[in-house]
Amino acid sequence: MNNILTTTILIVEDELIAAESLALDLKKLGYHISAVVNSGEKAISQVEKSPPDLILMDIMLKGKMDGISAAQQIYHQWKIPIIYLSAYADTDTLQRAKATPVYGYLVKPYKIADISTTISMALAKYREDKHTEEELCAEKKINELKSRALATASHDLRTPLTNILGYTELIRDYGDRISPDKKERYFNFIKSAVGKMKDSLEDLLLISRAEEGKVTLYPQNFNLVEYLEILVEEYKNLSDEHQIKLCTNDNQYDVCLDQKILNHILHNLLSNAIKYSPQGGEVRLKLDKNEEEIILEIEDDGIGIPEDYQDKLFHLFERGNNVGNIKGNGLGLSIVKKAVELCQGNIFVESEENKGSKFTVVLPRVSL
Repeated sequence: MNNILTTTILIVEDELIAAESLALDLKKLGYHISAVVNSGEKAISQVEKSPPDLILMDIMLKGKMDGISAAQQIYHQWKIPIIYLSAYADTDTLQRAKATPVYGYLVKPYKIADISTTISMALAKYREDKHTEEELCAEKKINELKSRALATASHDLRTPLTNILGYTELIRDYGDRISPDKKERYFNFIKSAVGKMKDSLEDLLLISRAEEGKVTLYPQNFNLVEYLEILVEEYKNLSDEHQIKLCTNDNQYDVCLDQKILNHILHNLLSNAIKYSPQGGEVRLKLDKNEEEIILEIEDDGIGIPEDYQDKLFHLFERGNNVGNIKGNGLGLSIVKKAVELCQGNIFVESEENKGSKFTVVLPRVSL
């Protein structure tokens, strides 16, 4: 709609001579006429077949439907900008016209300069309104996301908080009768619960900031192999039923990445690999690389992902229909996707239900 030559205009005018004269003036200005019709009903039918960019609508159309009624229906359904045409109308009609979404008036007889100015201003105002509406929709989406994320956080934090409260009360009430080994276990449980709360909050914060475009990367140099070895050892201590394996032929591989963002990616993928392999088994973390890219594969032998769900895999709050009683909130993979995109990387998945899943994350070796 920025280019006059591509702007199509529908004329709705029941006076044939006036309609042809207006069409001729518009063609001189470089506009394309999609059609000329003489009633509100025909205008609606024409818009259904081929929506124009702008409509010039005579207010005082003859027939059952006047121009105002047609304009109301068209704008409500198609959101097409409308300019009213009028030679004279009574006060009630003008009040009705003012109550509709209108982008301008042309008073008969028209001057070609008035036509050009009115159309230009109408299209500019429509573009501005559309942009404002898109911004409001985006803001509404972010607010809805925050509300849902807050509800999710409330639910997810309740369990670790309950555990912390329970163990601290045990230590407080029976501390002198609890063996040192048991105390150490309780403290580890508390530490683990606090860690889960911290991870949940950081995940939710990442989603919120990413939606608003407010995430800043802080890359730093580190040995990726050493980082992965520590990560795998951490997960080995969290599960006795799974064998967590790191597959790499290197002892040293230096990268420059934001470790916090990498944490979001790998912690969520490894946690999912363990969680969705309820029968235990192997979870394999493989590192491949070249001069410019890091390729990380996380593979499990778990329940897999249904084929009809894989298109929605990275959407917020989505979960497969085969998860059964396995707890989750539908945030993990959407967080992974956001984090990978922030690093200018890509993520791919291969999965077969009841056979397992493999996620492949490709990241630049040096994050900018």
